[in-house]
Amino acid sequence: MPPIGVKVSLNTEMQKFLPEKTVTPSPGQNPRMTADSAQVSAASVTWTNAEPNTLMARVLTPANLKRAYQRVVSNKGAPGADGMTVDELADYVKQYWPILKTRLLAGEYHPQGVRAVDIPKPKGGTRQLGIPCVVDRLIQQALLQQLTPIFDPLFSDYSYGFRPGRSAHQAIEAARGHVAAGHRWCVELDLEKFFDRVNHDVLMAYIERQIEDKRVLTLIRRYLEAGTMSGGLVSRRQEGTPQGGPLSPLLSNILLNELDRELERRGHRFVRYADDANIYVRSRRAGERVMAGVERFLSQRLKLTLNREKSRVARPWVCDYLGYGMSLHRQPRLRVATMSLGRLRDRLRDLQRGARGRKLSDVIEQLNPVLRGWAGYFRLSQSKGSLENLDGWVRRKLRCVVWRHWKLPSTRARNLMRAGLNEARACHSAFNGRGPWWNSGASHMNRALPKKQWDALGLVSILDTINRLSRIA
Repeated sequence: MPPIGVKVSLNTEMQKFLPEKTVTPSPGQNPRMTADSAQVSAASVTWTNAEPNTLMARVLTPANLKRAYQRVVSNKGAPGADGMTVDELADYVKQYWPILKTRLLAGEYHPQGVRAVDIPKPKGGTRQLGIPCVVDRLIQQALLQQLTPIFDPLFSDYSYGFRPGRSAHQAIEAARGHVAAGHRWCVELDLEKFFDRVNHDVLMAYIERQIEDKRVLTLIRRYLEAGTMSGGLVSRRQEGTPQGGPLSPLLSNILLNELDRELERRGHRFVRYADDANIYVRSRRAGERVMAGVERFLSQRLKLTLNREKSRVARPWVCDYLGYGMSLHRQPRLRVATMSLGRLRDRLRDLQRGARGRKLSDVIEQLNPVLRGWAGYFRLSQSKGSLENLDGWVRRKLRCVVWRHWKLPSTRARNLMRAGLNEARACHSAFNGRGPWWNSGASHMNRALPKKQWDALGLVSILDTINRLSRIA
């Protein structure tokens, strides 16, 4: 329902997109579609104009909303607490957008609680994501598109996370540049539960420096304070910004930009990607001094806590950053971090479970997107040995699948002979009594299924992909 005293005016352009029977939502609740859901293209949703010359008006312009809608739908994503999917979003806004727009313009819109989802962290433990409903994702995305041009020019050149035209690869190259310039000690910062500890008052104070529209400020604070729904109960949020919404990365950059500016003022060389920050200094003593100063600044100015157990001063080749490690050369070479290699192996093991009853082509088709994406991210790696070993491990896992597929020793002998082994060797290998993993690494299976055979079957080679990307670059 629109707020009391606010008249909903529907123009002719909007009326033709509304269903004949409109279900009026109950007071105090966000409207929710009750008709059967159907996919509707972005072009079929018509957005009406708001009053001009205010930030909220720019957020609600038809062009901005259409772009936000397309981004939310293309990102897909899981439903929020209300269960609405992105496929239902078009029908919903087509029916209820005039009411939503009126509430936003009047400053009376209240977001729904986010759905809590726990995901595993790379270094152990879990991180809680808060998934907003798709309507709130649409509004957040529309806000983000108007706030980014305001705040992004104010951010530090040393900040690379979730910014237009910047990437993790640029952050990694910048870190290597600092080490190559002689700053061969690293202050590795770990902010303790950063997204859960963001102080709302501190963050809003920095936002208010640039934003005057009170409706936008009120809406941002309401998104910060939106409750978390878990097990059917909504818990009020007193601090922190829920990860999972489009607006969360920008808000984190606004707050941590104050840390960036403080480090710049002190003349430090550093790199920050979201809440992952490394400072590069020339000695351990300088690193310990910087660590103590940063801890005071975070506590006093930003009301954040430095995790001393995970923060440290160490050599750059000991500290991994964004999945990469460095060599100890004067001009350091990039390599894939050991933890990143382990996580990929775990992921591939999960994908290959149950492969015994599936076609080999289906198994390869499932693995290829993961291998291709992983190679694309780690294309900066200059250490080829670990990648070659990883490729060999993947092929051995698949040979193990093939050996299990063959089942009987007689079938194995026959297939080995078809692959070019002589009868004596094929029979000896097939009846050796060893397990599948041993046989998958033995010479007879390597000869029967060499690398060129896997290339012909379409299996992505990580090393070959990185070499090809390096030549293109």
